[in-house]
Amino acid sequence: MNNPRVLSIQSHVVYGYVGNKCATFPLQLLGFDVDAINSVQLSNRPGYRVSQGQVLNEKDLDDLIEGIAANNLDTSYTHLLTGYVRNSSLLKAIEKVVCSLKRKNPNLIYVCDPVLGDNGRLYLPEDFVPIFRESIIPMADIIAPNQFELEILSEMKVDTLEKTLQAIDVLHNKGCKIIVISSATYSDSNTLTTVASHKDGSIEKRAMIEIPKLKATFAGTGDLFSALFLAWMSKSNDISIALENTVSTVYNVISRTIQHYNGNRDSSHNFDPKLMELKLIQSKDDIENPKILFKSEIL
Repeated sequence: MNNPRVLSIQSHVVYGYVGNKCATFPLQLLGFDVDAINSVQLSNRPGYRVSQGQVLNEKDLDDLIEGIAANNLDTSYTHLLTGYVRNSSLLKAIEKVVCSLKRKNPNLIYVCDPVLGDNGRLYLPEDFVPIFRESIIPMADIIAPNQFELEILSEMKVDTLEKTLQAIDVLHNKGCKIIVISSATYSDSNTLTTVASHKDGSIEKRAMIEIPKLKATFAGTGDLFSALFLAWMSKSNDISIALENTVSTVYNVISRTIQHYNGNRDSSHNFDPKLMELKLIQSKDDIENPKILFKSEIL
């Protein structure tokens, strides 16, 4: 694809790497121009002792989109990526953005990371869920929920691979062509499972990768996953290739981040494991030229 350009609407932090801070650099390294609209702008992500900043509202988004459109700058977008949105009115406004951009470019690919929650807990009020189910999913070309979000959106308990595939079909039936589950874990397994499914006309393909669990968790990995999957699907148009590159890159970035913090434990720094940030800049080579650590299995 020549001159791919992404409009990315998600969170922004001054310090650290989540949301747009986590998506922009990898996309740029992989050849994408990125225009970012920040759904929230915070000093740092929640989890620190203090987190302060501003929240974008519906009028703010309308003003930005109208300004872009008034200069005919919205005709160049090949992709729209959305992530964390804090208020439901802004999520509804994103529906209008999708429609507007697809009128300008019918081939535009909309990638939605439906950031609702994780580990059995909603981050957002319940009124977000029906908006995603009834409006966003049917408009999206690719959605990238985690296991908990898949359960919420499909209204199914997902605790086996078979049930994961059944829940994926529920979302396919709502109109989304490609669904990629960023992470799932079943029973007491020591592995994480990622699954991608592509159903569109004559195309019907499913792939999965199992990876060993790393003994660390980091904010921003879902944002990184969605951005990378967007990039590699654009480059390959094959869920197997996209999944292998995405999963291997995320694994490499996390491994490099763990190495960085382990290497500094004897210094004067006193690290709180919950406040460790992904080392994206140090992982530049891993992002540009991912070493494929895990091959996908066709289901």
